[in-house]
Amino acid sequence: MRHGKKIAKLGRTASHRKAMLSNMMTSLFANERITTTQIRAKALRRTAEKVITFAKRGDLHARRQVLRVIADKQIVSKLFDELGPRYKSRNGGYTRVVKLGPRRGDGAFMSIIELVDRPGVAAAEPAEEQAASAEAQESTEK
Repeated sequence: MRHGKKIAKLGRTASHRKAMLSNMMTSLFANERITTTQIRAKALRRTAEKVITFAKRGDLHARRQVLRVIADKQIVSKLFDELGPRYKSRNGGYTRVVKLGPRRGDGAFMSIIELVDRPGVAAAEPAEEQAASAEAQESTEK
């Protein structure tokens, strides 16, 4: 039975998993959108939302706790200066996972994880999501 086992191990040791999620969070906050496997996206969503909650607090202790996870100081400053104030009125749900379908080489299910309420892409998102869902339907029908 799997009672109380929340963490997806992702086929890695604890230190490798921690480093991988840290690097993925850095890429997510730098680009505000990344493509990865579905399981990794779900694991990343949990940790990224906790970090954004720290950024909303904005105090020195929260900044130091984020620096334990994310090593890039420019990304941490972007997180506290731009992303924290952007999500100040939102209570959770800072990320969105959009399923894409299986990867061509090995069949792993791919997803896009992105930050919600990104400036300048509000009009383009529904069209991209419809295209992604159409691609997923085409690949499952084949």
